Amino acid sequence: MLSRRRTEPLEVLAIEGLPEEAVPAFESALQTVCATVAYFREEPAETWRIEGIREMGAGEEELAGALALAALISGIDQPAVQAGPIEAEGWLARTIESFPETPIGRRFLIRPTHLPNPPEYGRIVLRLDAGMAFGSGEHASTQGCLMAFEGMAHRHPGRILDLGTGSAILALAAARGLKRPVLASDIDPWSVRVARENAALNAVQRLVRPLLANGWRSRALRGQCYDLIFANILARPLCAMAHQLAGHLAPGGTAILAGLLGSQARMVLAAHRRQGLVLERRINIGAWTTLVLRRRG
Repeated sequence: MLSRRRTEPLEVLAIEGLPEEAVPAFESALQTVCATVAYFREEPAETWRIEGIREMGAGEEELAGALALAALISGIDQPAVQAGPIEAEGWLARTIESFPETPIGRRFLIRPTHLPNPPEYGRIVLRLDAGMAFGSGEHASTQGCLMAFEGMAHRHPGRILDLGTGSAILALAAARGLKRPVLASDIDPWSVRVARENAALNAVQRLVRPLLANGWRSRALRGQCYDLIFANILARPLCAMAHQLAGHLAPGGTAILAGLLGSQARMVLAAHRRQGLVLERRINIGAWTTLVLRRRG
């Protein structure tokens, strides 16, 4: 998370007018050079603005390549990136204003740290800092995953993995809801750091284990089977990793897949059906879809 005590000049990068389905790809692109990324809904157009903070002029070539790839993945023309100096405190104030308390389903409540934290009976409160990266609970993909997990209340998975954990919001929910250990992996070192801080913030640091890992290539994941796997990523990577995910899912285990549009659900579902998984539930929120798949016991 971005320290409020940081005083050296910073630069804000902004991309405006993004359709909702392009947000994850461009958020990932900015994360290649930005320590902190946030997003804001633009009214009344229902588009999104993404902002990231970086050291002035850092990583220009890396950013250019990442943005080109994001445009290709999203199927849109590459948008313009606005850049300008900004004080960290001003950017954080704007982020705080756009991060409200968010109830999700019947069981969860996302509460940012800048708001009071009174007891909330009947809901599991997940505390997150407004200066974190994509994964605050406002996006439909995260909401769909939490609603899918809520529907598993009658099950008791033993081994749990949150693949591509980001802010670790799904790992936190599983740890708080089940009181069981959760492995939270991500390819981005900053996300691993944020996950560790959020685990401590929610008093589950003994249950959530953040891990720096490149998908399924990590030695820590090899040969392991999980009863529950969260994978809130993007449609194409989900398809590419379907064989590996199925191989790491225990008999009778559940996989919750998100980060895909409704128009991409058939493609993702077909890739996993070929690996022997069956569709148990589909959750649609706006243009986004969450798939709940199960491996036969």
